[in-house]
Amino acid sequence: MVVVPVVGGLFVGLLARFGSDKIRGHGIPEAIEAILLHRAKVDPKIAVLKPISAAIAIGSGGPFGAEGPIIMTGGAVGSLIAQWMHVTDAERTTLLVAGAAAGMSATFATPVAAILLAVELLLFEWRPRSLVPVATASATAGILRVYWLGVGPLFQMPAISDTHRITFAVGALLLGALLGLVSAAMSRMMYAFEDLFEHLHVHWMWWPALGGIGIGVGGLFFPRGLGVGYDNIAELLHGHATIGLIIGILIAKSLMWAFSLGSGTSGGVLAPLLMIGGAVGAMVGYVTHAPVEAQAFWALIGMGSMLAGSLGVPLTAILFSLEVTHCLPALLPLMMACVASYLVTALLMPRSILTEKLRRRGYHLTREYGVDPLELVIVKEVMSLLSTSGARETPPASYVYADETARGAAELMATEGLETLTVVDRSSQQVCGTISLNDLLRGRTRSVERENERLRLFNYVPTEQGGHN
Repeated sequence: MVVVPVVGGLFVGLLARFGSDKIRGHGIPEAIEAILLHRAKVDPKIAVLKPISAAIAIGSGGPFGAEGPIIMTGGAVGSLIAQWMHVTDAERTTLLVAGAAAGMSATFATPVAAILLAVELLLFEWRPRSLVPVATASATAGILRVYWLGVGPLFQMPAISDTHRITFAVGALLLGALLGLVSAAMSRMMYAFEDLFEHLHVHWMWWPALGGIGIGVGGLFFPRGLGVGYDNIAELLHGHATIGLIIGILIAKSLMWAFSLGSGTSGGVLAPLLMIGGAVGAMVGYVTHAPVEAQAFWALIGMGSMLAGSLGVPLTAILFSLEVTHCLPALLPLMMACVASYLVTALLMPRSILTEKLRRRGYHLTREYGVDPLELVIVKEVMSLLSTSGARETPPASYVYADETARGAAELMATEGLETLTVVDRSSQQVCGTISLNDLLRGRTRSVERENERLRLFNYVPTEQGGHN
């Protein structure tokens, strides 16, 4: 039991050293890196080596999930198809993300959650041009999965009722906050082990084999910590988990997973995190002497909260938890718990367990997305007016209408290489002003004011000088 994970880690290290080092790690950070930094171009070897390395790591006892490597493999296939086509970087990104979403949908039978994961982690936009292909790919994979693995939720749960009571809501809120703390702790522990390996005077090719020692030793004390462990998740969600299983997951499984993944082997984070979060919830149910269905309920709440906090994807966590169990009565408590967990980790950690990997490679990625502030500003609000004598009747070759958004003007200026753009009135088709880079900066200033200026609007009276009383 000790030797086999070491041999598996050695094979993974050799594949990474002489094949591609991109097969190391979770899988999802590598997909994000390809999208943001490499024009959505993935090496063809990844499509072959990533699933092989993950199969070796998990098959030799690695306590990982298969979802990360499958998502990366699906993304690699989508990228390879796009590289054979005459497409833009944005379209190539869409195909990469479509392949990744299809991989997750096929793995967990969660087509809607796969779409949300793509939006929250990979797409960096919400547009029909990207959402429609991604949704189509996810739905297609979900349909084909039925013919291969059958219908029904991935994990069965006992019937749960009365979840609308205030006690469940408050309990879910508190459990979600607790899982936020656990999520932050798990992320820091995993990266602490990664830092430990970084200080070793040994080539990184040998690190997965050293990580295999931790897997083997942990497996001696807790054999159920080896492998993906879907059977453990199923037992937690049945409400029949023993205290030995719960403690084993919280201690042995957590250490085995963090130590081995910190060594740079190939494996996913989703299934282990779900198991650990479910064990925390099951522990709450066990300590409170809750009945079987209530223990299963708290395990589900813990599982979703762990996903929301660690990955920073609260919407995905809510839908994912519902799709893998079909436990719709848990919707409202689950929503409160996932949001609470996300809030706690957002306050404690600037990055999620996925984006922290990119930060360590020298790239900063924010966990917040918003509408371009220039999309909310109209050109005529920031343009510089021309006097009547200075106005020209015939517009130049490049111009923008006064009722268009400042974002459109900025894109045209960037495309044409202009620092100043002529503004035309749409109704009269005459030049009415100009817009410059400084004018666009004034448009950006409005978003800063919206974020920082605090006003009491009751009895608010603007002054003629533009101030307020």
